Amino acid sequence: MAQLTPVASFRALHHGRTPGDPLILPGPWDAGSARAFEDAGFEALATPSAGVAASLGYADGETPGDEMFAAVARIVRAVSVPVSADVEGGYGLAPKELVARLLDTGAVGCNLEDSADGALKDPARHADWLAEVRAEAGNRLFINARVDTYIEGVTDLDETIARARAYVAAGADCVYPYGAPADHLPKIAAAVPAPVNQVALADGPTPRRLGELGAARVTFGPGLQRRAMKAVREIAEQLRAG
Repeated sequence: MAQLTPVASFRALHHGRTPGDPLILPGPWDAGSARAFEDAGFEALATPSAGVAASLGYADGETPGDEMFAAVARIVRAVSVPVSADVEGGYGLAPKELVARLLDTGAVGCNLEDSADGALKDPARHADWLAEVRAEAGNRLFINARVDTYIEGVTDLDETIARARAYVAAGADCVYPYGAPADHLPKIAAAVPAPVNQVALADGPTPRRLGELGAARVTFGPGLQRRAMKAVREIAEQLRAG
């Protein structure tokens, strides 16, 4: 039997999940954290753009594309498990160049957002753009289409589902309704013909509970990097205290 490629292996991890057993993808922000997560036994990783930005000294959304791709490449080189990369809105790159840059890093997938500058993009135009990315990537990348309705203040469930379905029709492998309320998640999962990614927040449902609600994949945004930096600050305070 032929061995699966890294991207095919990564894609397979999203399917056949049982309720309460979602794919858990920790978010490394640098090579060291990536190795720690791999050593702990995680099967794959997914970088958070905000966490990587913080590690590079930038505010969320302000990382130059070249620096983000370089950081992702360092993370990929540090581990043997598949890595998906959050590349925000694509840094203004045309689909052909975006795909080429992603493949050059060694990443097997990407997150792509449907908002910019605090506003949602037109869903039809964004779906067309995702279709172009899919056409360029073929099966070489796993595309996770983030739906930013909730974080942009649009709480209408039908709008979220319509966007998610349009992105899947355009070729997205997975959809990511960031911050969807717990009572919306089962309805989204039932209505969208693709795996659903959800973020585990410190004050929200556990990853297992998110899986029970319909998430096939759970990520953490910048939460893990922020917890690590909290620990660093506590160490610094202890050192100052003597």
